[in-house]
Amino acid sequence: MSTVELTKENFDQVIEGNDFVLIDFWASWCGPCRQFAPVYEGAAERHPDLVFAKVDTEAQQELAAAFDIRSIPTLMIVREKVAVFAQPGALPEAALEDVIGQARALDMDEVRRSVAEAAGGQ
Repeated sequence: MSTVELTKENFDQVIEGNDFVLIDFWASWCGPCRQFAPVYEGAAERHPDLVFAKVDTEAQQELAAAFDIRSIPTLMIVREKVAVFAQPGALPEAALEDVIGQARALDMDEVRRSVAEAAGGQ
């Protein structure tokens, strides 16, 4: 499966319509972003059950600002509408596979409970 280009117009639809979305925040002028692109595309090929999306931070500045993206590339993983991972930097293939495996293994009931407790404790 190829990657989906996320925009402010389709963002909510993609996140709400899929249980597991990886998002690569990138820009065409960014060298590390260009280096990470084939690694990301390769992972998309290996994991056709997941949605791999990209946000061009130049074209989608509002979206990048909404997620407080300060460094690119930044990888974010959203499971069941909860951001469970966000980290700047281009990951090597093995590290990306490890992160995907860890995100797959999460107990989302536990994650939601933790989020609710954190929100209630503020």
